[in-house]
Amino acid sequence: MRIYLIGMPGAGKTTLGRALATAYRVPFLDLDEEIIRREQRSVSEIFAQDGEEYFRQVEADVLRDVIATTPTLVLATGGGTPCFHHNLEVLLETGLTLYLAVPVPELVRRLLRAAASRPLLAASTDAAALTARLHETLATRQQFYDRAPLCCAAPTCSLEAVQQLLARYNATA
Repeated sequence: MRIYLIGMPGAGKTTLGRALATAYRVPFLDLDEEIIRREQRSVSEIFAQDGEEYFRQVEADVLRDVIATTPTLVLATGGGTPCFHHNLEVLLETGLTLYLAVPVPELVRRLLRAAASRPLLAASTDAAALTARLHETLATRQQFYDRAPLCCAAPTCSLEAVQQLLARYNATA
């Protein structure tokens, strides 16, 4: 069993992923944390030193390596992971992908204080700028997110709600 969580920054992929992994007694991995571990530097440093294109290639390489070496896990992807290097196809072919569809106002609430530490949001330091940036980002990513076979469309996707969603999906699969 592999469960992949996709969605915008601040959607709760890591938090929910840890809870799902604990509930199903499988390993949990946050893709950004694995990239940081392997690169020995933060995502912000990678972006600043080598740019987004380099980061996206490393992200794709680490994703494929994790999938090749980990037959069972819950994986929290980065917000942009499904949108580059045919990563979405890899996710769809090798596990069950769940899109956490959190409304932009809720994302703004969650991210406003931490936006400066996220490379693609760092310039958006007030609520209006962050809202505009998130709407713009979501508009380009929505076509990828919408291809996930499962979607939790709520301000907060609780562990219980996602477990019910997974149970219903598995009963019909």
